[in-house]
Amino acid sequence: MRIGVLALQGAFAEHIEMLSKLGAEGVEIRQRSHFDDTLDGLILPGGESTVMSKLLRDLGLFEPIYNAINNQMPVFGTCAGLILLAKHITGTGSAVFGTMDITARRNAYGRQLGSFFASEDFGGIKDVPMTFIRAPYIESAGSEVTVLSIVDGHIAAARQDKQLVTAFHPELSDNTVIHKYFLESVVNHKCQMLQEVIL
Repeated sequence: MRIGVLALQGAFAEHIEMLSKLGAEGVEIRQRSHFDDTLDGLILPGGESTVMSKLLRDLGLFEPIYNAINNQMPVFGTCAGLILLAKHITGTGSAVFGTMDITARRNAYGRQLGSFFASEDFGGIKDVPMTFIRAPYIESAGSEVTVLSIVDGHIAAARQDKQLVTAFHPELSDNTVIHKYFLESVVNHKCQMLQEVIL
């Protein structure tokens, strides 16, 4: 299984290491030629969403990634990756890919809680470690969105079909639960595609 990891900013190396622990190959995506049909899924890591948005367009990556997401490629956005996928942004900035029916608030926890750690439920899994770094949260979610985690009264993780987002950084812990959850969705997608070909 080959998973592209956008390698323009953020802890992309840690995502690749996490994928390796689970037996998947992480592929750094730095330019248009790196994003091809051999990829089974995509991770959009943390960073600065405005800068990432500009780089995506400058490098010719925006359109192929946008099309892949709309064509049901499984995608996992963490922190800034959540903002890139959100359909609506509260405060400054505008939607980038806008493929997930959520409203995200940037730097939502304020400077006094710019970085913090929590251990909360994720999709029914107890005590999952969560590292927040100047994190957003999801203010509201559409009817097609499944809420997976709530931290301090705010939505911190959600899923809509093949799209998964977390406001926190699961790659910064030793716990592989959330990456495993994403990879399971990739496997399910591949099986679904194979069945469609057979039928």
